[in-house]
Amino acid sequence: MTYHTDRLVITPHDVDLARSPLAGQLDAETYVLGAFNPGLTRLANGNLLAMVRIAQALRHPIRDGKVRAIRWTDDGAGGRYVLDAWPLEQADTSDPRKFMLHGANWRVMALTSLSWLLPVELSPDGLDVVTMHYDRVIAPGFDFQCYGIEDARISRVGDRYLMTTCSVSPERHSTTLYSSENALDWTFEAIILDHQNKDMLIFEGLIDGLYWAQTRPLGDLYFAYPPGSEWRAGPSINLAHSPDALFWKPWHKPGIRPHASTLATVRIGGGTPPILTEEGWLSLWHGVEPHELVGIYRTYWSLLDKDDPSKVLRTEHRPLLEANAELTRPLEDLVYLRDVVFTTGIVDDGDRYIVASGEADLACRITHIPKTRFQPG
Repeated sequence: MTYHTDRLVITPHDVDLARSPLAGQLDAETYVLGAFNPGLTRLANGNLLAMVRIAQALRHPIRDGKVRAIRWTDDGAGGRYVLDAWPLEQADTSDPRKFMLHGANWRVMALTSLSWLLPVELSPDGLDVVTMHYDRVIAPGFDFQCYGIEDARISRVGDRYLMTTCSVSPERHSTTLYSSENALDWTFEAIILDHQNKDMLIFEGLIDGLYWAQTRPLGDLYFAYPPGSEWRAGPSINLAHSPDALFWKPWHKPGIRPHASTLATVRIGGGTPPILTEEGWLSLWHGVEPHELVGIYRTYWSLLDKDDPSKVLRTEHRPLLEANAELTRPLEDLVYLRDVVFTTGIVDDGDRYIVASGEADLACRITHIPKTRFQPG
């Protein structure tokens, strides 16, 4: 699917690492592996706010027979960043983003980068950068964030902005909540989902006085659907509700599930916070087709019942967005993944939606999608 307005607006070249929270703290050269997966919302002044994940990586993670990772540690004076090193023979370094450590009875991973969040103010149409708010960076501040903060999703519920993020550490791979009155100054609230429950998306509005969210718990074991089922076993998008956005109860009905009829959505997960339309809740989500190292990521959509979001009113197997190699061609020297688009933000803009995605885990992509795209037929 081709759209008239579809471009990269933030790339690694736009990030000033001299203003990074890691600046001057490591005895090693770093670079921006990716500036991607932006949460998106509208500010009071009419501009957009993209909360961009900056993956700051070691230029040479392998040195002197060891592979290294960046870690934040609490030194009692605001924290600092350090390097940890493992013997190379203990690690699988085939993926440039991470390395797997051998010798455990389960998978153990470390990262060659550490992620922090950069608020970037965009023009009302999302196509031009107005300001990069380095003074409002969100960086690790707790032990459970020692390997970074990833993939913000921003929802406006009433007059309050809620932002879910993924916090990474050996303790847990958790979902953390931040809140704001203006989408620029954020307050950490709590860990709200525990280990490996990713892609939590809070609905932009209440249902019967309750907050609702899509979640996506991960595991390495799933039970089979019966032969001939229209569903495929594996990760799915679940639902939960809460009286206060802090304490969440899983909903007993299934949410969005992978269809057995297509390999393109063997693995699925949330994309943008569901927004309310005249017909119901519009949910953009990602599907992954197995291919090479990480798979092919595409964006799909579903329309959910406004009173019972476990009811899918309309969806389609045709992707809404696919990776666009032409967009990243000027950045070819930086490309390390292909066939990946990961949609993370949406804003209503009259007769269209402004949709924000991470392209190739490298850059921020803005696409204007007409609302007619979601109509029947």
